[in-house]
Amino acid sequence: MSKILKFTQFSLRDLFASTLPTVLLIVGVCLLAYWLVDPAPPRTVRLGTGQENSAYEEFGKKYAAMLAKHGVTVTLVPSAGSGENLHNLRDGKVDIAFVQSGSTNEETADREELTSLGSLFVEPLWLFLREPKDKKPITQLSQLRGMKINFGPKGAGAPRLLHQVLELNGLETGDVQRLSLANTPAVVELLEGRIDGLVFTSAPEAPLIQMLLQTPGIQLFDFTQAEAYARKLPFLTHVTLPQGIVDLGRDIPAREYSLIAPTATLVAREDMHPALIDLFVQGASSIHNGAGWFQQQGQFPSAKYTEIPVDAEAAKFYKNGPPLLQRYMPFWAANFLDRMWVVMLALSALILPLSKIVPPLYVWRIRSRVYKWYGQLRTVEQKVEEAPEGARMQVYEEQLRRLDEIEELVNQISIPLSFADGLYGLRSHIQFVRKRIQFLMAEGAEAVPV
Repeated sequence: MSKILKFTQFSLRDLFASTLPTVLLIVGVCLLAYWLVDPAPPRTVRLGTGQENSAYEEFGKKYAAMLAKHGVTVTLVPSAGSGENLHNLRDGKVDIAFVQSGSTNEETADREELTSLGSLFVEPLWLFLREPKDKKPITQLSQLRGMKINFGPKGAGAPRLLHQVLELNGLETGDVQRLSLANTPAVVELLEGRIDGLVFTSAPEAPLIQMLLQTPGIQLFDFTQAEAYARKLPFLTHVTLPQGIVDLGRDIPAREYSLIAPTATLVAREDMHPALIDLFVQGASSIHNGAGWFQQQGQFPSAKYTEIPVDAEAAKFYKNGPPLLQRYMPFWAANFLDRMWVVMLALSALILPLSKIVPPLYVWRIRSRVYKWYGQLRTVEQKVEEAPEGARMQVYEEQLRRLDEIEELVNQISIPLSFADGLYGLRSHIQFVRKRIQFLMAEGAEAVPV
């Protein structure tokens, strides 16, 4: 059986050995390209949300559930609000966070190393007040002078925004008693009558907003001058709370309210993996695309209404929709193929020229088994030619034995039949050298005197 395998038309072992350097080179280039394009995004991401029972918290849970379907674990990092989220982004404590538009208008340093994934929804400035005992409604912000108003904790977006609004109404810092309670404790204080009002900046989905809109004795402030505020503070828009939107059966609210509203945006660190940005933008398109209290179908998410530059991947999504591959393939497979095009180019550039090297290398490996013995034959011939006068017969005998050893080893060579001509040629040349030595020995024997 071994003799049958010894003579074959093709040598898989030599083909493998000839191909191995090329394969290793291609694999090395692919690994280098794989590392350079970084196709595998992290499986965990930290999302900065907001206070307990806030819209940011509710939407954060939706993002976590959506990305979990793609194998990405979203860790929700609560905060006081936009201001704290911006600090956490800069300090690397979160990878992505909800940030209110206008939060970076004065502190341009906040924008460094940050990128926006677009605006998600409007979050009006909700100013809830206890109804005055004299039943005279509060229609002007100047009427807040001397009242206890909860602005919200440090790091939230509401305190800064309300401060700007009060300044436009000529109210100084000391004109209103300012508290800095978190939203939930502030609602308790309002309902117990220990404060006169509180302010949120939040989407209407927040549970506390829903509750206060339906609580008797609690008045929502109507920003009748909303359009003027939007002109003076460009990051604000004028939105309308429709009559009956909270509860049509009970007609809550009983009339329309004008509100002023910044937009909520998703802001990420610039080093966030592009694949994760794709996932969050697709999640935003699913979560925020519907019609709502203050938006039309398809109005959000949007590349508008954000002062932080929009990420290129997000802008491409808003312009063209999801990438072609992701429309027909699972996210991870599509992302891998989409980001590995560099490897495909490297392969196409390497395979063709390198494939031309393999056949000559294969032929060289086979023929080298035969050719290396010609060096041994040449050594035998040199020793015969250089044999000293008095020891020629001894050298001839030694080289004949050496030829026998070479011939025995040559007969053990495994070589494909297509290269057998070289092997037979070597054996004939061994025989030629043997005959020559034998001739010299015979000639030397005749020359010896009797």
